[in-house]
Amino acid sequence: MRNAKTKAGDKAVFWLRVAYWVGAIFDALTLIPILVPSVGARVFGLADFTPGPEYRYAMGLAAALMLGWTFLLLWADRKPVERRGVLPLTVVVVIGLAAAGAYAVGVGVVSAERMALTWIFQAVISSLYMSAYLRARKIGATLD
Repeated sequence: MRNAKTKAGDKAVFWLRVAYWVGAIFDALTLIPILVPSVGARVFGLADFTPGPEYRYAMGLAAALMLGWTFLLLWADRKPVERRGVLPLTVVVVIGLAAAGAYAVGVGVVSAERMALTWIFQAVISSLYMSAYLRARKIGATLD
């Protein structure tokens, strides 16, 4: 019979992997509206959106970072407990994305109604990341 400590460790690894994969999948899906401006315009309700080269340049930078973070989360999944520190760092990124969304709403680029679902998802995923990290921190102390 397995002891409670082993079961807790298995649960912690499970939640770490869920967090890494949910983040990686979301990041990969986010590349679509970043790289295809017409999709981004539909998602955020931007009428008559005709992006210029400055926008495309900025989105190219954003896409490179989003793709890199996707791979970072998948890399963390290879050694989930040892690389758990990726999750609080990712929360910082998510907070930055939420702040960028708040700016877009504040200057009237995007309506709060269009941004609400994104903010809800960001709050949920940040909670998932921190919950998984804190669970893993308990078992990770034995590895450190």
